Amino acid sequence: MEIKIIPYRKEHHAIFKQLNLEWLDHYNLTEGHDLMVLNDPQGMILDNGGFIWMAEVEGKIVGSAGLKKEKEGEYELVKMGVTKSYQGNGISKLLIEKCLAKAKEIGVKKVSLYSNHQLQTAIGLYEKYGFYHVELVSSPLETADIRMELLL
Repeated sequence: MEIKIIPYRKEHHAIFKQLNLEWLDHYNLTEGHDLMVLNDPQGMILDNGGFIWMAEVEGKIVGSAGLKKEKEGEYELVKMGVTKSYQGNGISKLLIEKCLAKAKEIGVKKVSLYSNHQLQTAIGLYEKYGFYHVELVSSPLETADIRMELLL
């Protein structure tokens, strides 16, 4: 299986939203802030200096991950997900590696993320890449009960 990590394009909007709602709804985590980002990834992520990548397998988009600029030198890892039928193929690893490589390339000092304790596979992946748990204060997400950071 050939997996390509490609930059987000406007024509990916519907599948980007669908992929992320798939996992958010599965864990009953979908909330207003998510919908704002999923309805307008261009305005909420890309136009503010962020990036989104899509995972493509045999012409089909099966995953996504993004970097949202928080402030100079600090980005948040956002909207990382792989559709259920393609999980377990290393796609999340490729997506997180692409995000971290880009962060290093542009001189990011800290990458943070918000998560939920139900997402044990994702949390394990983040820990494998060096993210560590920090105190959760003023989360933009009501359902986030975990915050992690990685210093680059």
